[in-house]
Amino acid sequence: MSTLIKGRRIAADRWTMVHAAGELPADGDVIVPLSSWNTERERLGTRAGRVGVLLRPEDDPAELGAYLSHLALVAIEFPHFTDGRGYSTARLLRERLGYRGELRAVGDVGRDQLFYLSRVGFDAFALREGERPEQALGAFEDFSEAYQTSVDRLQPLFRRRGGRNPGATGASPEGVAR
Repeated sequence: MSTLIKGRRIAADRWTMVHAAGELPADGDVIVPLSSWNTERERLGTRAGRVGVLLRPEDDPAELGAYLSHLALVAIEFPHFTDGRGYSTARLLRERLGYRGELRAVGDVGRDQLFYLSRVGFDAFALREGERPEQALGAFEDFSEAYQTSVDRLQPLFRRRGGRNPGATGASPEGVAR
């Protein structure tokens, strides 16, 4: 079992990443690629243990739309530190598709990304080799405030502070015209 950060705490990873349908264990919690999910969905539903799906950058998260309520976990792969497509995928899953289960970042995931990943909806992080989870936890405290809206904060800073938007006239702090 590898170590990961989940719910802003260090936790043991009880899930097994399965890369091909032939590697599927008889029981236990497994994460399978979207392609395996699409071809083995019925078989996966009959085995003991929970099922999660791995989305790669080229995968369309909308393919999971009808099944999201049945998935305990969706993992999104970051093959390279510079590949930001997973951020968009996470936000789509949370905001447009309404996914409420565990959303895990996997692959080339480091401390510098954690704060930003959490803002788009990730709540679990499998850190890349060499990252120390004890030190990575500090990433969530790197910034005391964020200006923009996010999955976890639906209003921008100027609205949360209760003041008027200096650039708008005739609007209340809630954005309703008076």
